[in-house]
Amino acid sequence: MKARPPKAPPVPAHPLYIPESDEVVWSGRFALQIVRFRYRRSDGTPSALLTWEMWRRGQGVVLLPYDPWSGRVALIEQFRLPALAAGEEPMMIECPAGLLEAGEDPAAAGRREVAEETGFAPDHIEKIGEFMLMQGGCDERMHFYCGRCPLPEPGLAGTRGLESEGEETRVLVLPLEQALAMLARGEIRNVTAALCLMWLQINAPRLTEEWTAR
Repeated sequence: MKARPPKAPPVPAHPLYIPESDEVVWSGRFALQIVRFRYRRSDGTPSALLTWEMWRRGQGVVLLPYDPWSGRVALIEQFRLPALAAGEEPMMIECPAGLLEAGEDPAAAGRREVAEETGFAPDHIEKIGEFMLMQGGCDERMHFYCGRCPLPEPGLAGTRGLESEGEETRVLVLPLEQALAMLARGEIRNVTAALCLMWLQINAPRLTEEWTAR
């Protein structure tokens, strides 16, 4: 019997979940499952039989570098094929982010992604929260952080990325107010960057006071 891909474990048992079948139909970089199931409705009766495609990406992390002394943030810009397929501009403005390795600590993974994609090194981080990104079809759960990081003058701060992954990230250093204005104008279309920036908009006064006192 063919071994099940580690990235596509069976769906956990739950009182609301009534499985019928579960097949892994693709196990490339990410796995794709076809699951036939029913769920228990609010009155206790089973739903109609459903067939869902489920994309298994696992856990990820995103970290927004913030300089509390200058009020600047670091974002990245990179080419995204799915954005182009959706009719969006393919050069997306984002926060440094990536997937966790098996058993990897999310905070350590966030620091690693920032180093790889920006060259910066946060010396203190605070967790924003954990959120699902596409719960209608994907199991990805993201760990969100903000990190204290001295940043250079605003502007393009070079390019980074892992050559082995064909990755190129352009590093953008912006005043927080400018990044928030870009978000308000709809120029930042990435949900993880949007959530991080909106969180920082609320928490920047507190972080600035706490992080500059250390």
